[in-house]
Amino acid sequence: MNHPKLLILLSVLLLTTFAVQGQQILIRAGRLIDTNQKTVKKNVDILVEGNRIIKVGKNLESASASIIDLSNKTVLPGLIDGHTHICLTPDYSSNPPVLYKTNTYRTMEAFKAAKQILMSGFTTIRDVDNEGADMADIAVRDAINKGMFFGPRIFVSGWAISITGGHMNLTGLRPFIDKKVEQLAIIADNPNDMVAAIRDQRKSGVDFIKIYATGTLRHINRETMESLSQLSIEEVEVMVNEARRWGMDVAAHAYGGSGAYNAVKGGVHSLEHGLFLDDKILALMVKNGTFWCPTMTVYLPDEGASKADIRFHNRIVAEHKKSFRRAMKKGVKIVFGTDIGSMPHGEGWREMERMVNYGMLPMDVIYSATVMGAKLLRKTDELGQIKEGYFADIIAVDGNPDENIKAFRSIDFVMVNGNIAKND
Repeated sequence: MNHPKLLILLSVLLLTTFAVQGQQILIRAGRLIDTNQKTVKKNVDILVEGNRIIKVGKNLESASASIIDLSNKTVLPGLIDGHTHICLTPDYSSNPPVLYKTNTYRTMEAFKAAKQILMSGFTTIRDVDNEGADMADIAVRDAINKGMFFGPRIFVSGWAISITGGHMNLTGLRPFIDKKVEQLAIIADNPNDMVAAIRDQRKSGVDFIKIYATGTLRHINRETMESLSQLSIEEVEVMVNEARRWGMDVAAHAYGGSGAYNAVKGGVHSLEHGLFLDDKILALMVKNGTFWCPTMTVYLPDEGASKADIRFHNRIVAEHKKSFRRAMKKGVKIVFGTDIGSMPHGEGWREMERMVNYGMLPMDVIYSATVMGAKLLRKTDELGQIKEGYFADIIAVDGNPDENIKAFRSIDFVMVNGNIAKND
């Protein structure tokens, strides 16, 4: 039986995804943010052909190009989220998905999340751990790359690597059940197993490696606020060197203390979260050129939390804010990252507003979510700027987001890889 409305919807989706490929599109931008120079240019045209920007300048002409008039908008390159979890939904901590969801269902959730993220202006994401979803992140990435489905450009880590009893190792289960249940990460307690895990991940097709250098919130001493150190410097070095041999970087979940220091000293490419970063760690990050994804919004107290939990989270938030301000002063390479999945997909603007609230200028937030994100991904010649030869990842908003970051709450236009995903 035919369903006319469904057929029309599918036709629209296919046309939206593929109609502009191989054609020229001329975008007339009223305000264009030069993310590298942190300046704004007025009345600039952008000529796109296929999935690349082929020319940027004033009063461009093309007889064959379709014209998109964004003369009353602010135009900038698609945003980059350096820390996402498309295989997670916000209830994951109370309902571990490896216990309650099939991997097929989680793949469908990841497809939905990727679309929501794209529609909110993020055309590139770094997905940092699928948390036991059996490479669903790789499947979504590959489907997008092959044109099967519309979404952001994704760089994935697959399964993360942790230790017995540490972060991502389920606790509280009776031993018989614990041995039969998939964990949220690869559990490796010695260098040989760590190396084997990296090789297995590379074989599966990941883009980078994620390790847990400290525990999670349940491992924080509520009196001293010290986080559990999970890895020695030597163990981190083993994994960094093995990943590097395969052409991959290592991202380290680390809250602070000796675990965070060991991760940076061991040579990780990026530090994730960093709730408690002291001057010693930050100085080493500057020296080593370590990137930092703060992901601050997700640590706010949950609604309905107990008074004790609210006090605990408020202490975390206060220390996180101090770490962020110290990092800005010292010149740490701060990359925009949300930890989205822990909060609703499509609400990355919340982290942008928090960064401004903590003292970062709106234009610097934009730089963090474009140019710095491209540096993190080692894609500075293709992403993060509207420039000749770069991928045609372009968004537009009302107002002046370089002055008022709240403009990112509503995205009017999204182009990814030369395809128009949204045009309001």
